[in-house]
Order: sequence, then C-alpha cells, then structure tokens
Amino acid sequence: MHSDLIGKIEKARRYAQEPERLEINELKMSVRGDNDTTHNVTLNDGHWDCTCSFFHTWGTCAHVMAVQRLLTPVLTPKAREADLAIDYQRELYKEEEAASLV
Repeated sequence: MHSDLIGKIEKARRYAQEPERLEINELKMSVRGDNDTTHNVTLNDGHWDCTCSFFHTWGTCAHVMAVQRLLTPVLTPKAREADLAIDYQRELYKEEEAASLV
C-alpha cells in the first residue's frame, strides 16, 4: 500500500477516536417508524425537523430523539437539544389552568 494512503488511514482512525474534532452542521436522513412508515429527519444550523405529525405539535419526536442519541458525540451543543415546543405547551397549559381557577 502506498505510504501516503497509510498515513491518511492512520489519521482517519485517530480522528474517529476523537469525536470532538467532528461537528455535524447539516444532516438529512430517513427513520423507519414502528408502522413501517418512513419519516425524514433533518438538521440545519442546529434546528431539527421531522415529517411526522407529532414533531409539528411538540417540536421534537421519537425520530429526532433517536438520531440525537445516536449522534450526540458529533452534534453541536445546540443540536443536542430539541427545539422544544414542550416548554411553550407547558406554559400555555399553566395559563389555561390559572384562567379556569378565576
């Protein structure tokens, strides 16, 4: 094997053992759900999206969370977190609950 190629292979092994060197900024992948449906998960500039209906209500879903768990070592800190609409939904629920007590 050519010595230049051997050096590149060794460097690649070292890089792979140091995931902090890598950072995923954009990503598009398909995730097969339980019902044999395929959902497209994308990451762009730290923001997630998924084609499933749950994501569009809550800002995260099982598909995004699975990808996050799998890729955590190479995700930016922003991408490790979901763009949670859950906090918004929680605040909305608290406001509705408080209004019903009045």
